[in-house]
Parts: sequence; C-alpha cells; structure tokens
Amino acid sequence: MAELNTVARPYTKAAFEFALAEGTLDAWSDMLRLAATVAQDGHMAQVLGNPALTSKQKAQAMLGVCEDSLSEAGRNFITLLAENRRLALLPEILAQFEQLKANQQQSVDIDVTTAFELDEQQQQKLTQAIGAKLGREVKMTTQVDKSILGGVVIRSADLVIDGSVRARLAKLTEAMSS
Repeated sequence: MAELNTVARPYTKAAFEFALAEGTLDAWSDMLRLAATVAQDGHMAQVLGNPALTSKQKAQAMLGVCEDSLSEAGRNFITLLAENRRLALLPEILAQFEQLKANQQQSVDIDVTTAFELDEQQQQKLTQAIGAKLGREVKMTTQVDKSILGGVVIRSADLVIDGSVRARLAKLTEAMSS
C-alpha cells in the first residue's frame, strides 16, 4: 500500500497542479473517478494485466471505454500512465487527488454511521459541530447500522471517532476483565 502511494504521488501531483492552474479541479475529479472505475472493472483489469498487449493497446482500450468523458489533457494523462505501465494506479491517484482537492477547498468528506436514521436537523447540527471542530466545510454521508446499538461512528480519511454504544460496551468489558 505504501509503495502504491509513493509511486502514484508524482502523477497525482502533476494532475492536481495542472487542474488547479486550469481551474478544472471538479472536471479532473470526475475524469479520474471514471478512469479509476474503468481500471477496476474485472474485464478491464484482465486487459490491463495482459502482458501480450502493448502500452498503446492498453491506453486505447481505456480511452475507448471512457470515450468523450475525458478532455484532451485527460486522454494524454491516461496515455502517459499506460506508457509508464501505471494504469493500475488510477484508484490510488484518484484517492490522493480527492485529498488534495479537499485540502485546497478547505472541505472534508465524512461518513457517519448511526443505529437509527438521522433527521435533517440532526444532520445539520452534526455537520456544523464537526465543521467547527475541524475548521473546514463538511460534506456528510450517512448510513444506518443497527449493530452499533446507539451513538455514532464518524469516519474521515485517517480520523475515526467511535461514539457507539457497542464500542463503549467493548471498553467496559475489557476494563472489567483486566
């Protein structure tokens, strides 16, 4: 994982700097998301992993599937990745790009898991509280998982806040058995 991160970083940085200079961060985000999805498809993964195909053929396969969804610069980027045998890095490049974009835009994506559905007012209060704590605009997605019993679990990149009843019970059990 660390190796993928390291190898993908210069490609991500180049794409991000280009997109930032052109004012096309959202368009590049969409292009990279599409390309990463295509690269992860089972059939395309077989094509990209086929040693009998040339880099040019692999690039053409990717570009053929993505068709008109890529700008000229996006097509050049895919071609460059193919030439350097780095198409498999697209999911990692996307993840790094999204992180750079969020930092640039002073925003953070969080995933909130609760035992019960949150109403609109609860979502707004939680978004505001986390935004104030992190000093960023918060984009929240929610999901329900009844197994946490109550409370909330908040995830964002490398931050996890586990305020679930299940976690509290696990801590209590550990403390009692020590």
